[in-house]
Amino acid sequence: MSDLVARTGRHQQRYEDGCRLVAGCIPFRYRDSDESSNTNKIVEVLMINSPSGPGLLFPKGGWENDETVQEAAVREAIEEAGVRGDLLDFLGYYHFKSKTHQDAFSPEGLCKAAMFALFVKEELESWPEQSTRTRSWLTMSEAVENCRHAWMREALNDGFSKWVASKMTSAREDLPDQD
Repeated sequence: MSDLVARTGRHQQRYEDGCRLVAGCIPFRYRDSDESSNTNKIVEVLMINSPSGPGLLFPKGGWENDETVQEAAVREAIEEAGVRGDLLDFLGYYHFKSKTHQDAFSPEGLCKAAMFALFVKEELESWPEQSTRTRSWLTMSEAVENCRHAWMREALNDGFSKWVASKMTSAREDLPDQD
């Protein structure tokens, strides 16, 4: 059993203009490609199942008023996916409508998610939601195919993919010439 405990309840939830504020991340790692070239790295992202239906998700949840948005994203990665690492860059805000989280402050279930890239350094053996969540490492194309929500596909395609491409380009520019 995990010593960590997931937060529950809505008493500290943040709202802005009728939207519930959410924080999440796209956990990722690099894997060597099967090719002989040592410069080819494959980016894999970590997704989790949803206890409420088919398809895979990225860890995300309510941003509470006693934490920064970055702390909330890191907390959600630990609670839902059981991973720790380095929270890198902000990928953007993504709007969606929640069917399950409608309340007095957001009667229509409107949500605004701040998403980050999280470089995974550790996979925990036990974590708060391990009894209801399974982890899956996927290539980016597999993740797009299996992603449950359109807004998460948008975060992956428009935010994360472009961010990775810019990091790969700058890393190549930093390499010495191989002449």
